[in-house]
Amino acid sequence: MNLRRLFAIVLKELRQMRRDRVTLAMIVGIPVMQLVLFGYAINLNLRGLETGVADQANTAASRALVMDMVATGVIAPTVAARTPEELMQRLRRGEISVGVVIPPDFERRRYEGREAVQVLVDGSDTTVQAAASQLAQLPLNSTPTSNDRPLRAGPGQGGGQIGVVAFYNPERRSAINIVPGLIGIILTMTMVMFTAVAVVRERERGNMELLIATPLSRSELMVGKVLPYAGIGLIQTTLVLLLGQWLFEVPIRGSVLDVYWAAILLIVANLSLGLLISTRAQSQFQAMQMAFFVFLPSILLSGFMFPFAGMPKVVQWLAEALPLTHFLRLIRGVMLRGAPLWELWPDVLALLAFIAVMMTLAILRFRKRLD
Repeated sequence: MNLRRLFAIVLKELRQMRRDRVTLAMIVGIPVMQLVLFGYAINLNLRGLETGVADQANTAASRALVMDMVATGVIAPTVAARTPEELMQRLRRGEISVGVVIPPDFERRRYEGREAVQVLVDGSDTTVQAAASQLAQLPLNSTPTSNDRPLRAGPGQGGGQIGVVAFYNPERRSAINIVPGLIGIILTMTMVMFTAVAVVRERERGNMELLIATPLSRSELMVGKVLPYAGIGLIQTTLVLLLGQWLFEVPIRGSVLDVYWAAILLIVANLSLGLLISTRAQSQFQAMQMAFFVFLPSILLSGFMFPFAGMPKVVQWLAEALPLTHFLRLIRGVMLRGAPLWELWPDVLALLAFIAVMMTLAILRFRKRLD
């Protein structure tokens, strides 16, 4: 082996990597991104769960109890409700994760040692359910009464209890939480990857010359590339739904049509993102690298693997820019909580806005030229 020739090849590869900006960015960017994501964004200890409070007693003791719950750091009251039914509606729409119901006869229930407070939990996320169960450990016999004096529990009286009721997944089966999210993960991985190499493949195979000679506009060409993959995405969605019901008995409590509408929104959003990547990449390998660079934060920050509520606010703002984040809220709301799609309109609008921006940028960047 000639060391001089070997050194020449090594030097050539290093120079080629230096000229390849995408590869150079991946070499530095992936370890930095993983370190930041796992170090700061991933937190399994949930704090500040969005909570609605229906304090029907409205006494000094009930207000002090709410303050004690807030002091644990587990919940953060964001909604004041008048009835438990209003809390249930907000739970179904995904506006809150926890609801605290204090009945009008709170003082009597506490004195008699009965269930004096009820905590309603969105059990479609098992991590939220586990975190909210900590509230049941709070004592009720030490809080002040309406005249600000401690109320002692008599013989056989335990001072009241806090009951935790989990809805939508009371058995805490992980499959019910994971399978709907898998639809989004699979669609994100395949749709972005398929379209990320679409335009690049045309260049590498020499088909771009034929497309340049056609009267197709940029918009027609880009949309035409999206539509076949949209059909593939719907087939994948159907396959996951059927297998999820057959193997894991995952329910579909909402409308099946709403499930497919949510899937279509994510499919088009991912295809638009893939097309934008395709107009930037110079080779299929670069396109796959860039697609992976998008896929990694999507799976880590969307709330699929790690609880969204446990992330810092800055990371949550970043996650709001990812289409998978909004799809997970839609699919879990429809499949697990039975919410109609129109009740989840903020996430629908977010996906529509993402589609409009990505598709516009992809069309503007695409040129029917070989250079």
